[in-house]
Amino acid sequence: SVCFSGVCGDEFSILRSPQSVVFRDGSWPIPGERIPDVAALTMGFSVQEDLPWPGLAVGDLFHRPRATVLVTVKGVDKLPVKGFSYPIENAVPFSLDSVANAIHTLFSEETPVVLQLAPSEERVYMVGKANSVFEDLSVTLRQLRNRLFQDNSILSSLPLNSLSRNNEVDLLFLSELQVLRDIASLLSRHKHLAKDHSPDLYSLELSGLEEVGKRYGEDSQQFKDASQILVDSLQKFADEMFNLYGGNAVVEVVAVKEFNSALSRKTRSILQSSQSEEENPYNLAYPYNYDYSVIFNIILWMMIGLALAVIVISYNLWNMDPGYDSIIYRMTNQKIRMD
Repeated sequence: SVCFSGVCGDEFSILRSPQSVVFRDGSWPIPGERIPDVAALTMGFSVQEDLPWPGLAVGDLFHRPRATVLVTVKGVDKLPVKGFSYPIENAVPFSLDSVANAIHTLFSEETPVVLQLAPSEERVYMVGKANSVFEDLSVTLRQLRNRLFQDNSILSSLPLNSLSRNNEVDLLFLSELQVLRDIASLLSRHKHLAKDHSPDLYSLELSGLEEVGKRYGEDSQQFKDASQILVDSLQKFADEMFNLYGGNAVVEVVAVKEFNSALSRKTRSILQSSQSEEENPYNLAYPYNYDYSVIFNIILWMMIGLALAVIVISYNLWNMDPGYDSIIYRMTNQKIRMD
């Protein structure tokens, strides 16, 4: 399944999702640092802390999406995309490294696609055996510019309106849209990657619209045209990826006007150990961590299996006919006769 989540202007939007992943319609705010956990849970991976967010229902536990596509758009607070949208509180920078690591660890022998890309920053991260398919993607600014002026680029098909093919800022914005189209076209040529059993992850960060806003102003015709072109391109990209994965993909978009300056991390005080005694006067047990249920089930069913094995073996030994069943007694009888 491929999911496209969009966070637009501190907004998190779900463009496409399969029936097995249930998002509820409502305006529940999602903490910015928990967006990777939403991606992990939709794909069936566990997270370290429970996510008490009503926007995501349990869904079908036995049919998980085969792909998640998360597109982050910087420089705008809202994008008029189709689908469910949720406000973001505390829009801090986030990454899907934890999800990428889980996929790479669990499916290293198969062909998962793990592609994290920020074209304008020339930042790319790919792991796994599917790398070679996406080696032709433009990742440096020079490659991006050259790709736009090739015959089959989006410049020949997109209505540019007030945007110019002679301005560097406009070309940077358009080159990011070219990357979206190239990803979909490369995948359509290697459909076996979308049909295998290993989950795929696409994380894309687009900042071209932010640069257009800085260059022309957010009230300019160029910014309005660029926003509309971006929305149309995202919808088309979402539909293409969703269809390539046979309707089993989640497409998410995150639209953020501006990230909060620093990624907030929970810190532990040195004095916390002495304070904890005052905070816990009733000597309550510590809360279980997220591995508890897994370890409990492993130990429980292993003990039940061993107990049943002991009972079955003991029963068969007790009711064994030594003259007929046992090789020990048969060998002994032969030895007696020979003597």
